[in-house]
Amino acid sequence: MSVVAIVGRPNVGKSTLFNRILGERKAIVEDYPGVTRDRNYADVTRYDKPFTLIDTGGFEPVSEVRMLVQMREQSQLAIEEADVILFVMDGRDGLTPSDEEVAEMLRRVDKPVLFVVNKVDGDKQEEQAAEFYSLGIEHFFVTSAEHGRGMGELMAAILDELPEVKTVEDDSAEVRLAVIGRPNVGKSSLVNKLLGYERVVANPTAGTTRDSVDTPFTYNNQRYVLIDTAGIRRKGKVSQKLEKYSVVQALKGMDRAHVVMVVIDAEEGITEQDLTIAGYAYDRGRAVVLVVNKWDTLTKDNQTMKKFTDEVRGQFKFLSFAPIMFVSALTGQRVAKIMETVEDVAQQFNRKISTAELNRVLKQAEEAHPPAMYHGKRVKLFYITQTAVRPPSFTIFVNKEKGVHFSYRRYLANKIRQPFGFSGCPIRITYRDREH
Repeated sequence: MSVVAIVGRPNVGKSTLFNRILGERKAIVEDYPGVTRDRNYADVTRYDKPFTLIDTGGFEPVSEVRMLVQMREQSQLAIEEADVILFVMDGRDGLTPSDEEVAEMLRRVDKPVLFVVNKVDGDKQEEQAAEFYSLGIEHFFVTSAEHGRGMGELMAAILDELPEVKTVEDDSAEVRLAVIGRPNVGKSSLVNKLLGYERVVANPTAGTTRDSVDTPFTYNNQRYVLIDTAGIRRKGKVSQKLEKYSVVQALKGMDRAHVVMVVIDAEEGITEQDLTIAGYAYDRGRAVVLVVNKWDTLTKDNQTMKKFTDEVRGQFKFLSFAPIMFVSALTGQRVAKIMETVEDVAQQFNRKISTAELNRVLKQAEEAHPPAMYHGKRVKLFYITQTAVRPPSFTIFVNKEKGVHFSYRRYLANKIRQPFGFSGCPIRITYRDREH
């Protein structure tokens, strides 16, 4: 998806604008404990052109002394990553020297920049906002994100500036594998070692996502495309300071991937950033393989791997299905086995189960453990059918969808996972009411 970044001084209403553009967001999945949610990122899908919205305000703590420096850094990162930039200023405070400096920089950017004067709640304030024309810009948008004033015109302009939506053909003959993770966890070394083992059969070609590189290769007669985001964050020291922007590249890679390989640094351990990146993969319904790299650097005993596995399972509760691999890109330890795991996960991810088999399992599960009563009546499970693959998705028709307790939904998910071999990929189950 395209990226829209919101930049500007603290307290100009960036977060309010972020929430206003986002609108209502229904959670895709239950809020599992252990999922880190970074509200600076969100996918906006309620318009004709879906896009990822970024609020730069919360990336780094901002002190009065470093305010302008932080604004420069955030704006520079937005320039690098965004397709459209929203530069937000405060109509109540008026034009500030900080606004002028950042505006000067943004005017030289070869990307759409929309200048937004926020916190304008009435006609009198709108007249006062005329001072912002001194920036030398032809047009700015007068808004009140809090009350919705001017949002229609702004959203129309955003959508007009976004590139046309390009659909990625979901060729069932190939598996797209994205390698993501924080900077310096060893993604580049891992990718090079991995492709060396698999003998790349084609030259790297530019991917459909800006700055990523797609590499086709074949493993066990199966075509794969490796989406490599490893070398992207090398545009300067500014970019390296704010590593949370690595999430942007992870999101872009995940948009096109079937299987996501999340690389974790064994030396540093699990960080909130690892959880954030993996959480987005889960939200997008991608199959995930957790790869703990630099395993050779640790001093180990016979309990080290078990302890680290327990820690990973404890932190990544929402990815209980994801295989965990301990490797060393430097020495090549277990790297050759990564593709065995990816192959297994990809096959599960694309698996289709017949309706007859599904209903046999559903009936057995219901007989072994009937659903609870709801408002004095027994919840009835009528039948189940698979509605999609990648990820495997199912619909269960019931008499009272609201009466299916969360714990029972988890029970049924486990009962579907076990007999059909969905041990290593996500599955999605929805419930729909059906009349008798």
